[in-house]
Amino acid sequence: MLVPSQDVLSVSQLARQARLLIEQHLGAITVEGELSNFRKPGSGHWYFTLKDDAAQIRCAMFAGRNRLVRLPVADGLQVRISGRVSLFEPRGDFQIIANRMEAAGEGALRAAFEALKLKLADEGLFDDERKRPLPEHPRHITIISSASGAALRDVLHVIERRFPALTVLLIPSTVQGNSAEGQLIRALEAASRIPTDIVLITRGGGSLEDLWAFNLEGVARAIAACPHPTVSAIGHQTDFTITDFVADFRAPTPSAAAELITPTREDLANEFTGHIDRLQRTITQEFRHRRQHLEHLQTRLVDPAKELEAQMQRIDDLESRSLRAWTGCKDRMANRLDTSIKSLALLTPDRRIREFERTVAIRMHGLQRAFETLHRRHRLTLAGSARALSAISPLN
Repeated sequence: MLVPSQDVLSVSQLARQARLLIEQHLGAITVEGELSNFRKPGSGHWYFTLKDDAAQIRCAMFAGRNRLVRLPVADGLQVRISGRVSLFEPRGDFQIIANRMEAAGEGALRAAFEALKLKLADEGLFDDERKRPLPEHPRHITIISSASGAALRDVLHVIERRFPALTVLLIPSTVQGNSAEGQLIRALEAASRIPTDIVLITRGGGSLEDLWAFNLEGVARAIAACPHPTVSAIGHQTDFTITDFVADFRAPTPSAAAELITPTREDLANEFTGHIDRLQRTITQEFRHRRQHLEHLQTRLVDPAKELEAQMQRIDDLESRSLRAWTGCKDRMANRLDTSIKSLALLTPDRRIREFERTVAIRMHGLQRAFETLHRRHRLTLAGSARALSAISPLN
């Protein structure tokens, strides 16, 4: 209540009473307007002006609240803020203490969309070089979607029709509203920790506001960080979201995404037939090569019977040569003996003659035994070789 008019108020008293009156009578309000004079000092608080064509109001949004804002805040952005009206007593400024901020109207959302798209494109998150190919024959896919949405039913219906052997894991998530961003990020983090071939993010169509969770920076970065190939199927064919640009593949509809992921029975049958044809050609070529190699080896293979005959002939030849050598040696020794006898006869030393005769006889006997031993050893060696060759003969 105001003090009586005759009482004199200090400036601070007036400012305080004005603040209390404003806060009590206006309470919580929601205001829409254009951002201007945006400032963010080191404290992390936001200070800005909200204006329209006819007026402007100072606003403040403290750090504990502005961390929840998911818009790229900048001057000129059309926003809708909720909070309470107050008065900043030290300067006597009428102001709004904001606790929530969101884009106002589709035009503002479009501006926020384009700003984030440009930012992520500059960082390289949309580059083709980082896009991963989808596996030709996935065995396990993970779907992130609403458990009760029509998009999930469409995807499952196509998979059941085209490739029912595919294992599907659903990680349910809210796909619209304030809680959607956090749930989508947690679902993507969970999908990153499990073994899967493809991660499919999908939901049905809707307005830009309905699809806004898929235009948020946190969701985009979670998709970029996913170690598995990702497919985005958000809304209808004409709908584009930041998720579509970050994902490895973008499908125009959930059903199209399911067809992109799964091969048909006919495709698998044709591929299997192709593998059989290639295998048969490979086997035929290998068989032909092996046969040619065998024929080549057969041309190089020596008949063991012929080889044995050659070895036996060599034995006979060695035997003949040994006999001739023995005969020649014996003849030479006989000649030397005759020569020695004749020489001794001329000298007539009977005792030395008898000694030489005994020596000659001993040496002749030793030579004959040595030759016979050597001759017998060679025959045994040759006989062993002949038996070895006969043992390995294919004719036996």
